Amino acid sequence: MRSIRRNLLLALLATMAAAMALGAWATYMTAREEANALFDYHLQQIALSLRDQTFQGGAAGDESLDFVIRVWDREGLTIYYSRPHQWLPDLARLGYSTEETPEGEWRIFAVQYHDRTIAVAQPLEVRSRLAADAALRTLTPFLVLLPLLGLLTWMLVDQGLRPLNRLARSVATRTPDALEPLGEDPVPEEARPLVHALNGLLARLKGALEAQRAFIADAAHELRTPLTALQLQVQLVERAQGEAERAGALAELKRGLQRTIHTVQQLLTLARQEPGAAEHPLAPVRLADLARQVVADLSPLAEAKAIDLGVTRADDDASVAGDGEALRILLANLVGNAVRYTPAGGRVDVAAGRDGGRSHLEVCDNGPGIPSADRERVFDRFYRRGGEEESGSGLGLAIVRAIADRHGAQVALGDGMDGGLRVRVEFPP
Repeated sequence: MRSIRRNLLLALLATMAAAMALGAWATYMTAREEANALFDYHLQQIALSLRDQTFQGGAAGDESLDFVIRVWDREGLTIYYSRPHQWLPDLARLGYSTEETPEGEWRIFAVQYHDRTIAVAQPLEVRSRLAADAALRTLTPFLVLLPLLGLLTWMLVDQGLRPLNRLARSVATRTPDALEPLGEDPVPEEARPLVHALNGLLARLKGALEAQRAFIADAAHELRTPLTALQLQVQLVERAQGEAERAGALAELKRGLQRTIHTVQQLLTLARQEPGAAEHPLAPVRLADLARQVVADLSPLAEAKAIDLGVTRADDDASVAGDGEALRILLANLVGNAVRYTPAGGRVDVAAGRDGGRSHLEVCDNGPGIPSADRERVFDRFYRRGGEEESGSGLGLAIVRAIADRHGAQVALGDGMDGGLRVRVEFPP
């Protein structure tokens, strides 16, 4: 499991270690440059101090000394060698020079005085060792303090993450019914986007739970009436005296049972279209084919009432990415409502078109229509206008709105033929 505390601690310690390593390198390079300048000055001073010396042939000197002194006469013959060294050059260039030898690099300063050439040499390894010792002495206190810095960093990280721990405890101790927004006052600026996201989630969850409670309450209320009616109709069947009376009671019972089954089916359909229900993958849906299929399915219902049902427009390029079965239910509800409420001998037109890059479905009838004041309320669940001859569950247009919302479509009600109703479902481009 990934830990913010561990990641921050490791990142900060790694950054400090890298900074210390970079500082050590910079300190070493600075000390080396200073040592080079200082020792070059010493080489020069030693060479200049030997100008008035009288040298005798041969070699002498302490082997532990880091400097090697060599003097040549005008013929190039060595007249003095403080410590014979096989790898140093026989002649030296005047001024400063650096010579590469199998033992490493040597720094040499040579000066000419009268008929003599005096050269003083020193291995650069000595300078590097002294510079490294100086850098190590400089960084030793920091290395000693590194564990203390790690502990201090851990304490600061823990202190900085405490608001997140308090926020986690605040969320963990909430009851399922406590969906109020989280407070933002004690939360640091960096954690506020998380609080905003959680508050948005709580608001959506609260809305979904309220909608679910309202749906259950409405469904229970709506089912109570038809179930009570069914119970009364069963009692009428039981009390029927003759065959004709029993047949009438059974017919009425059958119609009541069909209405109840239709209501339950509509409730299940609406529940499947609710947000969070099982989603089907979106696929290309040709609206023209969908219109032809729905019209063919509902033609027997239209023929029973002598209603002229047909497709007036079917653009082959009218297609959307959607749930084909849900869109079929949407159009079937619209066409079914139009056929149900249109008087016998009326007309219902279905269209599937594409205008301006936007596809749409449209159902138009010459029935009684819906007054402008009621056109928004008819999308509410279980809403039925008074004075209607046809009975229904009041869920058809609520299902249409739910499916349209899932597809990002807009449903608009307008005037149809001869005062009827026109329903247009327009999909996003």
